[in-house]
Amino acid sequence: MPLMSEKKKAGKVATVLSWTLGVLACLWVAWCCAIGPLYWFGTGLSGFGWSNAAYMAIAFVISFAMLRALVRYGRGERVLPRYFARRHEKLRHEIAGTPTTVLGIMLRHLHDAAHSRPGRAIHAVIVWGGRKLTSCTDCWWKLMLVFVIGWLWVPTTLLAAFGADIRSQIREFSWVLNQWTGLKQPYIGFFSFVPMDIYPTAHYMWPANPTYLTDQHNVVLTVVYGAFAAVSRYLTDSNDAGIVVLAALQWLFAAFCCAATANRFFNLPWRRLGVGTFDFSHPERHDCWNMRDFTHPEAGVVARPSRLRAGAKTRFVILLFFMVCPLSVFATISLTKSPLFAFAFVWWFGVWYELHMTHIKALPTINGKPMKLRKRSLCALFASSCVMLISAKYAWYIILFAAVLALVNDRKRWKTYAVALLLPTVLIHGGLVYLVNSGAIIGGDPIESRGIQLQQIARVAKYNPQGIPEDAAKKLAPIFNLDQMAESYFQQDADPVKSSGIQSKKVSYKWRTVTEKDMDNFNDAWWQIVKANPQIALDAFFAECFGYFDVVDLPYVSMDYYVNNDYVQSDNEWIHLYNHKWRDQVAGFAKQWGNIPVIGWVTHGNLYVTLTLIIGAAEVVLRRWRSLSWHLPLLLLMGVMITAPANNFERHMLPVAFVFGFLCLQFWRESCAARIAADNVRRFGTCNA
Repeated sequence: MPLMSEKKKAGKVATVLSWTLGVLACLWVAWCCAIGPLYWFGTGLSGFGWSNAAYMAIAFVISFAMLRALVRYGRGERVLPRYFARRHEKLRHEIAGTPTTVLGIMLRHLHDAAHSRPGRAIHAVIVWGGRKLTSCTDCWWKLMLVFVIGWLWVPTTLLAAFGADIRSQIREFSWVLNQWTGLKQPYIGFFSFVPMDIYPTAHYMWPANPTYLTDQHNVVLTVVYGAFAAVSRYLTDSNDAGIVVLAALQWLFAAFCCAATANRFFNLPWRRLGVGTFDFSHPERHDCWNMRDFTHPEAGVVARPSRLRAGAKTRFVILLFFMVCPLSVFATISLTKSPLFAFAFVWWFGVWYELHMTHIKALPTINGKPMKLRKRSLCALFASSCVMLISAKYAWYIILFAAVLALVNDRKRWKTYAVALLLPTVLIHGGLVYLVNSGAIIGGDPIESRGIQLQQIARVAKYNPQGIPEDAAKKLAPIFNLDQMAESYFQQDADPVKSSGIQSKKVSYKWRTVTEKDMDNFNDAWWQIVKANPQIALDAFFAECFGYFDVVDLPYVSMDYYVNNDYVQSDNEWIHLYNHKWRDQVAGFAKQWGNIPVIGWVTHGNLYVTLTLIIGAAEVVLRRWRSLSWHLPLLLLMGVMITAPANNFERHMLPVAFVFGFLCLQFWRESCAARIAADNVRRFGTCNA
């Protein structure tokens, strides 16, 4: 009895803690929604009033209701209140008998129409279309064809989409190529302006021996992009052909990644072993389609395996998102690091699903040994990890975090994680660290990761310069020009404060003269300023990140920007001459769609980020720790968004948006297993039939 009492107490404590985390997630979403209007109109937290409090209360009620509904659904319980269930039962009787209400009369007419000859014909067409869709997406190469055909209009009519980053990378590689061919060029100089000064890297970080390669945008991508552009210049006298080829290659890579992951979620066969467990040990296609129903020796059918696979509706909705949503469509040809990372993350996420479904605790062992990951999947996990590492510098944090969780959760397959996660991290990230330390390339400036701190200092310098302590001002003087910092402050973006941009920029960050010793005083000066101006510092923090969790906030930079900005539409040799007006029309349509209230939310990444956070909170409450172990990288990506230089920058949200549909599908499958277990308990007094 005392042991049972202790277990009950521990269970109650765990329930309270899990619900506390869920409520905190809902409060964060509600808070971001409530303070949004304050920053739209430039007032800040000082303008928080009753209207914002009411807005926060409404947002919290909605988000908590969603959380509660997800938890109840995940447990196999009734989601809608009993009133709606009774009302639904009453309307069913009204449809079957004589209608007694206006709604009953309307439903009766709809029921008659559905069962008429035209209604049956339409229903037959829908069923036929669903079967054809399932048949056309039942393996990875068919899915690849679907993505290629569905996205074919993008590279053929838009050619490529890009911004300032790739131009900077091409320019950087050109200077490197000139150095390799013996051309003398300026290096460190107060009046010289070289590629490393565009997104400025402090001169104290430059090696004594001249080198023009930097890790600002990841050196591997810089070399690849620059090499394609160099070959293009050699053959065609312009960079444009190389840019178009790079966009086409990324488009193909995107189609492959989405097809591979969709195939894993849609089609990989399993056999039901018990509640929430599946078996991948029989890789024959369609194995799960032809299985018999789960039966109990006394009570007959318990559940159908077909209900636990992706049906036509699910396939249609997920594919529709990828084919129509501007986030995915424009990302296929956008030559910035974030889309490439996002599609590699989709591929990586799909392999994690297979690892989750073949977890050793969920499957019987084979001769006492854990089930191994398929060789193709092991190669896919290794390759996707490599692409993630070469496309985004923060990828190694995510991969290392996932590896630690995997080794704790599934340590019997430690060799798989060592080869597919730790090895590429050591080779690529470790190799880049070695190149930086050896002076072969210039490392990224640490100032890039201090966006929140810079915004807080700049906002105080703009709105309360007298509030900066004298000691803090002295410590910052060798690093920043506070007057220029205040003048260049923009609450949506920290890049102006970092002096990022062309030569005519304001010199807020003294990257030419700052030293490593000067930077040692930065954190102390920042903390003094924050302590002296807490409200302004909070304003700077929330202004830079609230939009990622506020579904009504319009993006600061949406993905359509890369389709028709000046770099694409004018500042090139011949790309701007190809379908010039069509690009404006496509980007304008996406912009107009995104501006429509509610309907336009589906085109913005913050909707998917917010819903993913609520689903994660539901998994915490449901204590689905194994699922959380491979979903937690999504939370790390949200942390990357918060610390990013800009607020509501859509390209940072692409990985979360792309896997959202698959996340919902997994949540639904585990909830189906819980519902089957609940039904079995009610019928037979045991979880397993």
